[in-house]
Amino acid sequence: LLSIERTVLTGTQTGDSDNEFQPGGLEGSFFETLREIRLSQSAAGPAPREEMKRVPLPHGWRCHVSPKGPRNYVNTASNGKPDTAVPQLHLFDVDDASCLSQQSPGNTSPAKRQTKEMKETKITINCVTFPIPNVTPDQAEQQLLKPNEWSYCDYFWTDKKDPQGTTSVAGFEVLLQKQLKGKQMQKEMAEFIRERIKIEEEYAKNLSKLSQSPLAAQEEGTLGEAWAQLKRSCHDEAEVHLKFSNKLQCEVEKPLLTFRDNFKKELKKYDHHIIDLRKQLASRFAGVEKARKALADRQKDLEVKTQQLDIKHMNKHEEDIKKARRKSTQAGDDLMHNVDLYNRAQSKWFEEMVTTSLELERLEVERVEMIRQNLRQYTTLRHETDMFNQSTVEPVDQLLQSVDPARDRELWVREHKTGELRPVDMDI
Repeated sequence: LLSIERTVLTGTQTGDSDNEFQPGGLEGSFFETLREIRLSQSAAGPAPREEMKRVPLPHGWRCHVSPKGPRNYVNTASNGKPDTAVPQLHLFDVDDASCLSQQSPGNTSPAKRQTKEMKETKITINCVTFPIPNVTPDQAEQQLLKPNEWSYCDYFWTDKKDPQGTTSVAGFEVLLQKQLKGKQMQKEMAEFIRERIKIEEEYAKNLSKLSQSPLAAQEEGTLGEAWAQLKRSCHDEAEVHLKFSNKLQCEVEKPLLTFRDNFKKELKKYDHHIIDLRKQLASRFAGVEKARKALADRQKDLEVKTQQLDIKHMNKHEEDIKKARRKSTQAGDDLMHNVDLYNRAQSKWFEEMVTTSLELERLEVERVEMIRQNLRQYTTLRHETDMFNQSTVEPVDQLLQSVDPARDRELWVREHKTGELRPVDMDI
């Protein structure tokens, strides 16, 4: 029976050749060798212990005999620098050295190779983990969440370097700047309408004042009537432009400002929420890195203590190894816990990014549609104003067509004549 002990990310596991480790069972070429030995021993019977002792150890392996009898086989090829990203084999407590004959110092177990390959398919950028595309032939390609729609939720996940290249801007910040620019444009449009209203109000005021002017008030006849109607049309036109300015304020400017205020509140809410989640993600990532370094330090300490097994006092050093193993196991547990917290934070950030991106997309559509409708209302009111203005000048046109100099002369003569008798020659 072969007794085996290994330390993995979740702690130290112990098993034997009759029972595979749980979970996952025995892994790697080392454990395949154990299976082969177990089968050969079952067929040929147990090998004498003296014969086992004569089996040479492969390069990079050392054997230490504990006071209780079991041998400890240590792989020193890592030189105290374990890979914290994969399970580590710290200490093997077995009775047969021949089980190590298939393990060369440069080999990596299939489990380690697979984990390493999986690790190389991902990359972390600014605390966010992304897949590296086209690393393996069978790697599934990510599909867009909303294909053929150019949706915000598909194109703003990575950070973007600023033009100077010194810092990076989060993808959400790029989205947010687009919305803030839209808010500013809406504000400027409202200011434009406000200036248009002022012009209309001033124009109406001046027209009304002009309509009361006494200029040419003494014109008479049909021409005088046309002139008087023209002055009245100025007053009517002033009323039309005043109504136009009032409608612009109520139906165009006010909706623009109201929507802008609501838009601003929505942006502020989403801004703080996503920024807080990104900060949490960065904090979790820092925790993972700290835990990863702690695990590497603990594993290095464990291997150093294991390699020094034949130098110090055996009993005392075995206690040191047990403590180091417990600390390494705890560090592995801490790393797994921090990775879990990081993944949860990233998942939460991902979900909120999708939700918020779609909300910003909805707000942008609403903003553009609302402005379009308001500008159409502006043109409608302008057409109405033109129609009303046209109606004010139509009577003037009619009267101008009726202007008759002969009729004016008749009317004037009738009113102002001084006598019909003409002078005649004087008699002698």
